Amino acid sequence: MTSTVYKEIAQELRQRIASGQLSPGDEVPTEAELAEQWHTSRGPVRNALAELRQEGLIETSRGRPARVIERKAHQAVDVSIPFTRWARELGAEPGAATQEVSLRRADEEQALLLGVEPGELVAHVLRLRRLDGRPAMLERLSYVEAAGRILFGIDLDAVSITEVLAEHGFGSSDVDHEIDAVAADELDAALLELPLGSPVLRLRRISRDAEGRVFEASDDRYRSDLVRFTVAASGRAPRGEHYLRPIGGS
Repeated sequence: MTSTVYKEIAQELRQRIASGQLSPGDEVPTEAELAEQWHTSRGPVRNALAELRQEGLIETSRGRPARVIERKAHQAVDVSIPFTRWARELGAEPGAATQEVSLRRADEEQALLLGVEPGELVAHVLRLRRLDGRPAMLERLSYVEAAGRILFGIDLDAVSITEVLAEHGFGSSDVDHEIDAVAADELDAALLELPLGSPVLRLRRISRDAEGRVFEASDDRYRSDLVRFTVAASGRAPRGEHYLRPIGGS
């Protein structure tokens, strides 16, 4: 019974936050008020508040009521989930605004990443991703020509590129991730609506098909005030493969 009560309390508070009834900066009802409302002891109330704190919805401090905070979306980096599905699992509405889709000759860096010869045609996509209408991530995507040509003539603002490619035989069987932080360049700043030089989280990804061939290289830049990365302590998430690799050495 106790576990059921704390889940119900947590869910009602989530709904109040999601609906705007409780906004960032607002105080959450006190433990005493919630205990009285739910006809329970303070134990289940504390468990509910601890769950919301773990989810990044509220902050608590000794001697002060809990407060709603600006939500940061959690992005698990040890498992590959399409942005659209990830956003909806968060309860947020995903959005996209494609800036460019083009074919270019690969330079040496792109050729190395995609495993093609310099000068070969590769497809490029520049797409802004939104969470509930707010700019959250800028995708710089490169594809080998066979995969990239699939994207021409498709409304990329209305689909998941990952899912479209999978339907055409370019599903991600193995993915390498690399995470760092960089300063927002002029393009990042303009599209993510940030001051030039602001810190952004960068997730670089190499995707391989079932036969081990690279077909995608991406450079995704996230607003650090909206998104944070998480990873299972073991380096393996329930639905993913190991992604952590030592720096240097083999």
